[in-house]
Amino acid sequence: MRVIFYCWFFSSSLVLNAAEQVTFANRLNVAAIERTYQYVKYDGRYVVIDYPGGDVPADIGVCTDVIIRSYRALGIDLQQLVHEDMKANFSVYPSKRIWGLNKPDPNIDHRRVPNLQTFFSRHGQVLEITNIVEDYKPGDLVTWMLPGNLPHIGIVSDRRTLNNMPLIVHNIGAGPKLESMLFNYPITGHYRFSPE
Repeated sequence: MRVIFYCWFFSSSLVLNAAEQVTFANRLNVAAIERTYQYVKYDGRYVVIDYPGGDVPADIGVCTDVIIRSYRALGIDLQQLVHEDMKANFSVYPSKRIWGLNKPDPNIDHRRVPNLQTFFSRHGQVLEITNIVEDYKPGDLVTWMLPGNLPHIGIVSDRRTLNNMPLIVHNIGAGPKLESMLFNYPITGHYRFSPE
């Protein structure tokens, strides 16, 4: 009888943990899709913002702002998380190599795709990059390299095309959109990040 109870308890714990993860992914998916209803002009200029909890004006943004605002809708401040990690581990981030910076900057660091890639690699799950549609789950974060060596990021949604391709929430220049573009550009990263 004791063995059965332990097996039942262990199985229940696994189910609860999986349900918690699905719930977070679903909430992130909904928050990301909500971004597509907002008018946002593509504008990546440097703006001095509050810290923590700072944001550029609501009517401007770039691809990273879709991610930042989706997480912020769930109470997660990527500006603060990225800044704190960069303060403690600046040398592992590409800011010096790419932009020639010598210290973190809470106004812009979280708005740069390579910094988010580093953060998600350090604090999230790094998932395999494949060409298998089923490997990309709602709430997953995907990064690409666009022509001209431009990094890009988006969130996989639960919406699908007629041929089962997941739609991506991203801002590639025309404001936040829900589009079928998962395999349109070389994928450079695949992550899952939910706070512990």
